[in-house]
Amino acid sequence: MSNFWIVNMGAAALLIGIGLYCLLTMRNTVKLLIGIEVIAKCITLALIATGWTKHNLLLAQSLVISVIVVDVAVLATALAIIIRINRHTKSLDVRKLTKLKG
Repeated sequence: MSNFWIVNMGAAALLIGIGLYCLLTMRNTVKLLIGIEVIAKCITLALIATGWTKHNLLLAQSLVISVIVVDVAVLATALAIIIRINRHTKSLDVRKLTKLKG
């Protein structure tokens, strides 16, 4: 393994830690979505670093483009849901979602 891969995997582990911290401690739905996006960017970093190390960069780039497309679709859907929740509850707090029980 090269030093480049080790450094990038360390950065990816740090980003996963930051994303998980954000998911576990925040109560604002927008901040939770930001935590999910940080983890998604970590995945793209890990894919590119592994592709570069294994000398298969084109495959890694195509996988990253697929991840980005799926990530954008998830982000757009989640933002639409967050906007509807905000209009209904007048808050972005996760604890206020108990009002949505049917």
